[in-house]
Amino acid sequence: MASMQYDALVIGSGAAGSAAAKELTERGLEVLLLEAGPNITEEDFKAPPPAMQKGIGLLPRIRAALKGQPIQARASFFAPHLAHLFVNDLQHPYTSPKDAFFLWFRGRQLGGRLHTYGRMLLRMSDYDFKAGSRDAQSPDWPISYADLAPYYDKVEQYIGVYGNRDGVANVPDGDYCHAAKLTKLEQEFKAKIETHWPERKVISWRYAAPNLKRTPVALVAAHQTGRLTVRTDAVVQRITTDAATGKATGAEFVDRLTRKSETASANVVVLCASTIDSIRILLNSACARHPNGIGNSSGLLGRYFMDQTPSLVFGTVPYAKGWEMDDSAPFDPMYPPSGGIYIPRFQNLDGGTKSDFVRGFAFQGVIGRPPVPDDAPSNFGLMGFGDMLPHRDNRVTLNPRKKDAWGISAPHIRCGMYANEVSLITEQLRSCLEMTDYCGFKPNFGGSVLGLEKNRAVFPDADPVSRFMFRRNFKKSMAIGAAIHECGGARMGSSPENSVLNGFNQCWDASNLFVTDASSFVTSATVGPVLTIMALSTRACEYIASEYKSGKL
Repeated sequence: MASMQYDALVIGSGAAGSAAAKELTERGLEVLLLEAGPNITEEDFKAPPPAMQKGIGLLPRIRAALKGQPIQARASFFAPHLAHLFVNDLQHPYTSPKDAFFLWFRGRQLGGRLHTYGRMLLRMSDYDFKAGSRDAQSPDWPISYADLAPYYDKVEQYIGVYGNRDGVANVPDGDYCHAAKLTKLEQEFKAKIETHWPERKVISWRYAAPNLKRTPVALVAAHQTGRLTVRTDAVVQRITTDAATGKATGAEFVDRLTRKSETASANVVVLCASTIDSIRILLNSACARHPNGIGNSSGLLGRYFMDQTPSLVFGTVPYAKGWEMDDSAPFDPMYPPSGGIYIPRFQNLDGGTKSDFVRGFAFQGVIGRPPVPDDAPSNFGLMGFGDMLPHRDNRVTLNPRKKDAWGISAPHIRCGMYANEVSLITEQLRSCLEMTDYCGFKPNFGGSVLGLEKNRAVFPDADPVSRFMFRRNFKKSMAIGAAIHECGGARMGSSPENSVLNGFNQCWDASNLFVTDASSFVTSATVGPVLTIMALSTRACEYIASEYKSGKL
């Protein structure tokens, strides 16, 4: 491998990396993909025994924490049969300030977090890309919705997205292969909410069906070209550069199993390691030509890091029993049933509806879908995602005193909330409880990064010890990072002075280096980032192939 000169090196195999590999190989480039974790096999996806919702469910998380996953076990969807798709926290340490604890959920295996994300695939709009022009709280992205729309189309077509054309301006409709459904309880919820609050739209999820082949769809397509080489268990520690030109020449990595250092060479490097790890790799690539890390001539690398503000309300529907199976998508025994409701952002769109904060929040959830015994009350859950503003002091740096299992400096992550986030998250939780109360639901708890809602009982039917442990641990389990939508830190922009990358995800400081994951985001928005990551990566790699073939890279 050290003697092979590839056209392109892709680092990471998740949403960004798989899309990059597909686009580059289909356009004729020989590609090497490095993945830090192991390959996946059928053994990784054995069906778990059927499970019904039973109380708080703390014991499996405690067991996982004792086995080395104290952070990963805090994920809202963590389950014992999925534990191997999350990292071991002892091998993958990081730090955060005492006053700004950050939750970092990770999966290192071929496909990355595509094996554990919620499969929601929503488009961003110019309410996001041009948010700065509306409220002056950030720069605009250097691209618009029109620039990205064709790539949204392309990704939706090969992934196969379930959804409906709902006509909501700030969540543009897509190209759907199959209609999405609502359960009976979700239909009733939609009718009640939209009648009482006409500005609040309740739509179906827009989501990918379970991938029963397990290998990401884009990687399957890339393999079919015959131009993709995959090396798993390759923990990249730094991008290598040419001392004279400053351009990228490849990467140094450590074999995950042997701990031996190796190198890979390529004419173009596409970094897709996920937001925090991509920033860490760029910072760790400091050299004489790039003394503060590659892409850091502006001093902005790692800065303006964000995640969406999280809240969660979970409980029962007292007047309904059992659960409803949605048969519109294939069933996957590894994961919860597909589908649910989505309430797009309804604040501060085409008029100031909330003067105490800018931007807004959205909700994603399920009603009557979680499996419960036929004679038990139906369950519901609604998670809120708020738009965090980009703050200069929220940043990812290196902690040279803390190393991972491969001797690489761990990241130090600061992502604190400011006045706008506090006001927004307060209203975010209030609005959610307002809707569930209006519909006659019975929350078992409601809370956010600020803590549990104070005026309500928490799991009143649970035993006192479980309630105590839940209360004690809730705030850390709903800290910033719980949304798992981290972004920013290597932002796009219009010039080398105000950004790390240009509008094609190209590094200003090294023209043959591209960063196509969510670290390139300028704003966090309120939708899940996966579809936008894949569209950005596809667009960037189309540009790479064109420039490469014309001899400009």
